[in-house]
Amino acid sequence: MKFARLTAVGVILFTALWIGSGYLRSSTPTPPPARMSEAERPPFRVLVEIVKVETHARRLALTGRTQSDQRVLVSARTNGIVKRLAVKRGAVVQPGDLIAELSDEAREAKVAEAKARLSQRAAELDARQQLAQRGNFPTLNLEQLRAEKEAAEASLASAEAELARTRITAPISGIVNELPVEMGQGVQMGATIADLIAPDPMLAVTEVPERRLAGLRLGDPATLKLVTGETREGRISFIARRPSGQTRTYRVDVTFANGDGAIADGIAAEVLLTLAPVAASRVPRSALTFSPEGQLGLRIVDEGDIVRFRPVELVDDETTHLWVTGLEQGMRLITRGQDFIREGQKVEPVTSVEALAKP
Repeated sequence: MKFARLTAVGVILFTALWIGSGYLRSSTPTPPPARMSEAERPPFRVLVEIVKVETHARRLALTGRTQSDQRVLVSARTNGIVKRLAVKRGAVVQPGDLIAELSDEAREAKVAEAKARLSQRAAELDARQQLAQRGNFPTLNLEQLRAEKEAAEASLASAEAELARTRITAPISGIVNELPVEMGQGVQMGATIADLIAPDPMLAVTEVPERRLAGLRLGDPATLKLVTGETREGRISFIARRPSGQTRTYRVDVTFANGDGAIADGIAAEVLLTLAPVAASRVPRSALTFSPEGQLGLRIVDEGDIVRFRPVELVDDETTHLWVTGLEQGMRLITRGQDFIREGQKVEPVTSVEALAKP
């Protein structure tokens, strides 16, 4: 029993000494390891490439549709009944070719009547002039006879013009796209007789945003990729000077040859416009970053290996690279590590991935 008590007292004393030793050690704190100053740290390693400034012809890809350069709705210039259709849909016509003919509605009779009246007035004037030369007719009355003859000539011209209006002819070279009348159909003045489309040249019409309008010039080349699989080359023939009211875009027309008439009106196409060349640099898309103020740009390394921010403007867009302006020839552009450094920091620039990975 006495031995058990001694053992318990010994355990209690040992535990108290062990706990007390912890307090003694904590009262003498171990000093923290000395921190390295920023000047003593090795500079952060970044991958750089040398900037090249080149002349780059920008390309702008837009969507558009083909459109005939000339389209004319041929209308009736008088009333009548269609008594003849000289063409069918799809027919190729030249200026002056007959498209349709209307009933004359006594117009030929009116022409004959006007001719007879003119002949009568001319004979009367001739007879009175002979009498006036012999002094048997007042000379002053000849002026009235001349006026009557001129009026008869005007009536004949008007009757002939009215008769000519019954013949509806093509005003341009083109293809008959629509023929919305039938034989025996009565038409009024102004009714559409035919829809003519000139297939050559053709237009590709697109809309350009105002921020992309700079650099477009009349005569600049363009490439058209049609949804039918065909590709055509053309040139810019028109640039609108006022934007559309809703989209605030500017209409641009590209004219291209279509001598074979293979390209129809209204086909969807991709329009690739080649803009005026500018001095730009090709940089990796991943190198693009933002300044603390949110400005788009790139980080470079100056001659003292100090990081600087360089604002840039986008010129052209490729799959993995961008064309930008704002850089100078020979600059060292940071392509890896730009997001882990700040402006004014000293870095160690390397030009290969192997050097970047070294410890």
